[in-house]
Amino acid sequence: MGWLSDETGLDKCAANFVPLTPLSHLRRAAQVYPDHEALVYGSIRRTYREYYNRISRIASALTTLGVQSGDVVATLLPNIPAQAEAHFAIPATGAVLNTINIRLDIDTVAYIFDHGAAKFVLVDTQFLALAEAAIAKMGTPPMIIEVADPQAGHPATGNHTEYEDLLASGDASYEWIMPRDEWESIALNYTSGTTGRPKGVVYHHRGAYLQTMGIVVSWQMVLHPRYLAIVPLFHCNGWCHTWMMPLIGGTVVCIRDITAKAIYQAVSVEKVSHFGGAPIVLNMIVNASKEDRLPFDHRVSLLTAGAPPAPATLTKIEACGFDVMHVYGLTETYGHVTECYWNEAAWGTLPEDDQIAIKARQGVASPMMDDVTVMDSTMNQIPMDGKTQGEIMLRGNALMKGYLKNPDATAEAFAGGYFHSGDIAVQHPDTYFQIADRAKDIIISGGENISSVEVEGAIMHHDAVSLCAVVAKPDDKWGEVPCAFVELKPGATADEAEIIKFVRARLAGFKTPKQVVFIELPKTATGKIQKFELRVMAKGL
Repeated sequence: MGWLSDETGLDKCAANFVPLTPLSHLRRAAQVYPDHEALVYGSIRRTYREYYNRISRIASALTTLGVQSGDVVATLLPNIPAQAEAHFAIPATGAVLNTINIRLDIDTVAYIFDHGAAKFVLVDTQFLALAEAAIAKMGTPPMIIEVADPQAGHPATGNHTEYEDLLASGDASYEWIMPRDEWESIALNYTSGTTGRPKGVVYHHRGAYLQTMGIVVSWQMVLHPRYLAIVPLFHCNGWCHTWMMPLIGGTVVCIRDITAKAIYQAVSVEKVSHFGGAPIVLNMIVNASKEDRLPFDHRVSLLTAGAPPAPATLTKIEACGFDVMHVYGLTETYGHVTECYWNEAAWGTLPEDDQIAIKARQGVASPMMDDVTVMDSTMNQIPMDGKTQGEIMLRGNALMKGYLKNPDATAEAFAGGYFHSGDIAVQHPDTYFQIADRAKDIIISGGENISSVEVEGAIMHHDAVSLCAVVAKPDDKWGEVPCAFVELKPGATADEAEIIKFVRARLAGFKTPKQVVFIELPKTATGKIQKFELRVMAKGL
């Protein structure tokens, strides 16, 4: 289908077919925007010419050390310049980038080093003890390259080869090793591993390239945005945003420690125009003290993903000068692959509460995807009535190659020609889908299904609440009942009876939490609340 009757001589060749890779974005940017600011970090200011030069040098130096195509080179770094540079430099050697969560425990880091067979690891000085302890558990450990950060108070220890010294030894004219096949692996990312050992998710150059192109369209971006790197680059490679920025001549503003003050500082002083973050980041912004807020004179585009943001939070943050679009994705999808595209003609005149409720949906497929929909257990499309629940299924170019060394899990994830997300959702008549819950987070009480997301949304309307999470608590009569864990705003007060009464006024009685616990919620490095820890706590209450 689609072939001419005679295609003699119409073959792929070096002139008409080049494998897709996000590395090409930076090679082009160094030519097109050589003097434009590419990267900012405190006193560090680097143009695209300098950025490309440094990346070529570190790629050259790594090759001299023995890095070869197909090797894995890991990083244990926060969002500092070396982490951004590694996203281009490591693939430019033909190797595979493995960014590791800096908040993981020693055993898990050791497991990832071993499972991914990392040959080298770039380690921030602050996390050297973690890397060294993990390596001590291994038989064939990776070699450490220390990345000092003096301006953040982390000077080099002198115990390992230092990143800047290694970079200085490299050749700026190093010829990047571009993929011969766009299906070649570019990155290895590990899932959270909350229900066992983390799985190694493998990305290919094609998917990373198309993800960067699709984001520009769905985020409606123009040339030279200023992007604040809040999403950890060890989380889905920062949703591929760092690979994307050279495509449009953007500036990456690095941020080591995520605080409300640092965000307002970046927006006000660095004129940041775009960033992404989990709902916890939104809460941080709207609950910032007067002392931490700085004025700014422009609107900021913000993508949020993770747990569905509470409508109350969306209302507050837009009043602060931020335009929020909800997106959805997983480690297996290179970051976000859906968008809650705003239909002004249909929704622009609705009451504010109705508009905010729509903005909390996960939306529709982004351009790089073929299909994102909701199916039942037999993989049939559910009724698009906004009530019937099913599992989110995805198909498209921004999906992993599979799980490293785990063909059974890969086959299960892709059964039936779609990726099975494990997320439960409804789909509205306009095809927009909305998460009801993770399959494991549904609370079944007396035969009734209770969405923890719905209960959390109700609690978040309370003025004293900063964050909350609702999980199932075992109950002799009902099997399970909702148990709420609540984190209050600084200086705010509330008690259990008050929260329960507040929710009962908004939801059916059986959905009301039967117990409320006030704590600082456990969170991952990306700001997601660790519900698996809360489930353990609830069982002991």
